[in-house]
Amino acid sequence: MDARLQPHPESSTSDPPRADESWDEHYRDERDAAFLYRALAAAEPNRERRELFEKLAIVEDRHAERWQQLFAESGRPLPAYTTASRTRLLAWVAKHFGTSVILPMMLAEEGREVQAYLGMARHSSHRQTHQAAIDIASDSAVHARELSEMMGREGEPWHVGGSGGYLRSVVYGFNDGLTANFGLVAGVLGANVAPHIVIISGVAGALADALSMGSSGYLAAKSEAEVQAHQIEMERHEMRLMPDLEEEELALIYQAKGLTPERARETAKAMMQDPSQALDAMVREELNIHPAELAPLKDGVVTGASTAIGAFIPIAPFFILDHGAAIWTSLAVSMLAHFAIGAARSVFTGRSVWASGRDMFVVGFGVAAIAFLIGEWITRLM
Repeated sequence: MDARLQPHPESSTSDPPRADESWDEHYRDERDAAFLYRALAAAEPNRERRELFEKLAIVEDRHAERWQQLFAESGRPLPAYTTASRTRLLAWVAKHFGTSVILPMMLAEEGREVQAYLGMARHSSHRQTHQAAIDIASDSAVHARELSEMMGREGEPWHVGGSGGYLRSVVYGFNDGLTANFGLVAGVLGANVAPHIVIISGVAGALADALSMGSSGYLAAKSEAEVQAHQIEMERHEMRLMPDLEEEELALIYQAKGLTPERARETAKAMMQDPSQALDAMVREELNIHPAELAPLKDGVVTGASTAIGAFIPIAPFFILDHGAAIWTSLAVSMLAHFAIGAARSVFTGRSVWASGRDMFVVGFGVAAIAFLIGEWITRLM
């Protein structure tokens, strides 16, 4: 076994494992994963995909049972468990919008598990805990590969960045448009201007924010492609200058996939005999560079459009209601939308639905209040 994945010399199978608070999180994550895969299976009309989700749920059950054994051996009580709000939200999204919508996030989650359990294995001082971490990391890597194949990708998501695809662009674009234009409308209302000025300002703000976010999304995706090209070139130089180190890293990745240490080293050595093939493998497995889910132009269009929709919410009541009623309706609808989009963001951040929604609610209200006071203050100065 690779020295970096071996348990510490002082470890012993006769000593009980030493539990810490991170165990609680790992155990709950496995229970959540089993729940979510079963929810995906229930929502999936395709038989093959449904059977895969059911199989993955069973494996997650085994992981939870493995943790239960470790808790029992350590003498630490099993933590209380309730399905996380974020997990229930993802299950709801899959049921109403299809499983494909959340597959990028599931893929990233499996990648996070690989990283977390490999890190646990490297620092474990108990052989049974170390082996459990290696086994679960290997299973998670297999899950990632199967989900990748389902999505038409290759390789494994060893890093978290860039998950979410269209859904992520929609959520964050909508969030920016809503908050920015809500603040703008509140500031104009604070200035006590004529009703038609509020509408003109809101529409202009929505268009400007949509164009700004759309162009930013385009440039960000384009810059990411350029950064990836630079990383690939650096990896090419590293393989030429430090082939032994790169071969060792590749062997570690194959071991995490489930190969024996000897077989992993043999595979890595064979791969390194063909520089182009080895580079392709390192780009996929170590750098986690895959074909982009969104091309720069599509990313710009999706982000810009979702920003425009979010920005239109605060101004919409002024088109259909009297000015006084529109003000309070805009406030109520915008604050509800802030909570909802905060809850949606929890899908990517990993926080609870309530905490994320509450924080967005407070931020949205704070932005509007400050903008209103500034608008009122400027009017008094003039």
